[in-house]
Amino acid sequence: MSLIGLDIGTTGCKAMVFSDEGAALGHGFREYEVISLDTVRHEQDAERVWKLAKEAMKEAVQKSGVPSVHALSLSVQGDAVIPVDRDGNALAHTLLGMDYRSKEQGDRCGELFGERELFERTGMRPHPMNSVTKMMWIKESLPEIYEKADKLVTYADFILMKLGAPAVIDETMASRTMLFDLKEKKWSQQMLEQLGISEEKLSRPVPSGEIVGKMRKELVEELGLTGKVLLVAGGHDQTCAALGAGLVKENIALDSHGTAEVVSTAFDAPRLGGKMFDSYYPCYCHAKSGMYFTFTLNHIGGILFKWFRDNFCEKQVEEAALLDGNAFRLLESRAPEGPSSVMILPHFNGSGTPWCDLDSKGAIVGLTMSTTKYDLVKAIMDSLTYELLINLDRLEHCGIRIDTLRAVGGATKSPKWMQIKSDITGKAVQTLVVSDAACLGAAMLAGVACGVFSSIDQAAEQCVKVKSCYEPEPGRAMRYREKYEVYRDIYPTLRDLNYRL
Repeated sequence: MSLIGLDIGTTGCKAMVFSDEGAALGHGFREYEVISLDTVRHEQDAERVWKLAKEAMKEAVQKSGVPSVHALSLSVQGDAVIPVDRDGNALAHTLLGMDYRSKEQGDRCGELFGERELFERTGMRPHPMNSVTKMMWIKESLPEIYEKADKLVTYADFILMKLGAPAVIDETMASRTMLFDLKEKKWSQQMLEQLGISEEKLSRPVPSGEIVGKMRKELVEELGLTGKVLLVAGGHDQTCAALGAGLVKENIALDSHGTAEVVSTAFDAPRLGGKMFDSYYPCYCHAKSGMYFTFTLNHIGGILFKWFRDNFCEKQVEEAALLDGNAFRLLESRAPEGPSSVMILPHFNGSGTPWCDLDSKGAIVGLTMSTTKYDLVKAIMDSLTYELLINLDRLEHCGIRIDTLRAVGGATKSPKWMQIKSDITGKAVQTLVVSDAACLGAAMLAGVACGVFSSIDQAAEQCVKVKSCYEPEPGRAMRYREKYEVYRDIYPTLRDLNYRL
């Protein structure tokens, strides 16, 4: 039996067809636009996203050569809100998760319910990112759209409706809205009443992995498929990627290193205490039923390398063009071994967790006349990993221990960086055979639902394969630990100066 995992990201969608052993048989990708009206307002054409998602699925099916697909599930970007009519058609542009025009509504939620109380109930701190604040903004600023809307949906329920399911939302996405009672596993009636939002405007929450319908017959034909395709509730992209990396038990984390760097992990009971709250770590449902989920965030990941390359490495870019065209590989190959004497505070867009200090700035410290650009390349790799370790240490302070890191994203192409991550964190760092973990995780949910796998644990055991493993080298690890003690003091030392700047 074959399965489809569909990943709806912020700037593009990917569809993949998998065998029942987790082998990738075909994939399709389409890119789409974010409409940025200013620094605060970021929208998207949801109907165009759906059109391109269909194209990606059709391409994946064609490339796979497998017209018979048993089930489909999906992984979606978080927090976006779309007003739709009774037929599931968008009535206005999507308000993306990065759209912060609802800051006033977020602040009001904090005042109405209390910031700590909100976190203890929903696992989410008040923030304009959260879906409920966008629903409030639509009601207050677009009253005609709100009244006309049959539902206010996320991409999870929007895409499922387009595929042929009724209005349902998986619990991972529902629990990210800041309107979902995490312990009761249902919409908070008290919040709905106080905010004046009708429950009829919301989709019905269901667990990830539940069969919610069948693909529309005309869509089956349009995609080049045959037979019936079961539709299965999926999950937030971070939780699906975690499944696709085998995070079905505690003490393992997924290090997703792209433009930003996100480290996510799962645990068996909700963690809603003060330490989690103070560290800005959310707590919401994992795509594996019965488990809960959190993640750390560094806004600046691989994009820091790009900034450095584009501003300071013109000659190296020209040199790389005569070789394999990869300037990153050239720069990294010339970076010195061992801990760099130079350190970079990567707060070029404010800091991520555990401080979430929007006023923090980037800094380069330790420069001398002998510093070269290759020292700075090494400093980028070291410092981003120190930032990662700060969050791992803080997670442990919250009672969440990580023993193993599984890495996906652009950094996994660099064995040197993977070894640095292991040396600095003192953890085993593993890369995976299937790096498109979100699509694989969604396909695993589909497979469990239709009986291909007996459980999500068995799906992970069968589908998730480790490609390579890096272990810390004791001597280097000790020297990095000494440097880390210095790095930890950079942000607190510069904080007041950055406010003055």
